[in-house]
Amino acid sequence: MKNILNRTKVVILAIMALVLFSACTPKKTVQVQGDVNKENTIKITVTFYPLYVLLSNITDGIEGVELSVLAPADTGCLHDYQLTTKDMKKIEDCDILVANGSGMEDFIEKILSTKKDSLILATEGFGLVDNNSHVWVSPQGAIYETQKIVEGLVHLNPENAAKYVQNGNAYLAKLEELTKYMHSMLDEYKGKKIVTFHEAFPYFASEFGLEIASVIEREPGEVPGPKELKEQIEEINSILAAGNKIALFAEPQYSSKAAEIIAKETGLKVYELDPCVTGDFNSATLKDSYIINMKKNAEVLKEALAD
Repeated sequence: MKNILNRTKVVILAIMALVLFSACTPKKTVQVQGDVNKENTIKITVTFYPLYVLLSNITDGIEGVELSVLAPADTGCLHDYQLTTKDMKKIEDCDILVANGSGMEDFIEKILSTKKDSLILATEGFGLVDNNSHVWVSPQGAIYETQKIVEGLVHLNPENAAKYVQNGNAYLAKLEELTKYMHSMLDEYKGKKIVTFHEAFPYFASEFGLEIASVIEREPGEVPGPKELKEQIEEINSILAAGNKIALFAEPQYSSKAAEIIAKETGLKVYELDPCVTGDFNSATLKDSYIINMKKNAEVLKEALAD
């Protein structure tokens, strides 16, 4: 809670500075071409589902804020996503563009540079591990991204600054509670080894003291060949032969065929860890979907590591 209060003080100071500045300058309004009823509407576009969940909490109930997303909710990996003409129009028309950054949106890197004056990069300044951009998969990473987005919105849309801060702090409090809950579930398993499907969990593993012994798909979309699978199976069997426990995970967004081959050759059971990258835009639990899925991850991990 102390961290939340410190964040609040920082953002409130930013709001005060912006309010003083705006009092001395002419007020600007956002005009939306072709619809006089949408005068003052702030159009915010995000690149993919995890950011949409964060923004749904941060912008909740704020009148005049319109939220949209580029990639469909079932897009498992942005590296495979192809930008459409409709997406280009959304980017062109939006007042604020929110991206994960750190290479996640390399498919629109040149386009992002054209929006640099209205762009929020949620991972900017975060200490990356091996240039891995899956920051949100760790609860503390989600906290960092939420804070970064709130700061960016306060700067780019000061008229709604107080509401962004209020909503942001409410969601940060939920994420802090999530962190405490997950630590209460997983702290006893620190040092345990896991095999993950993608390289999406380094920040998660670091936060909860787990060791990633192997990754099935080391490059997104590249199914491991027979030689690579054989090496992984041998590595896992050597860990098991040394008397160490290890848990094997697939992901709900992808086929578990490779994981099942490993399971057959090692005697392990396949569990699922969700990197919270897909979901349902129309779900009644959209705003809480990250917290729901992360709690499920904690429960699955506890079951897998306790076996």
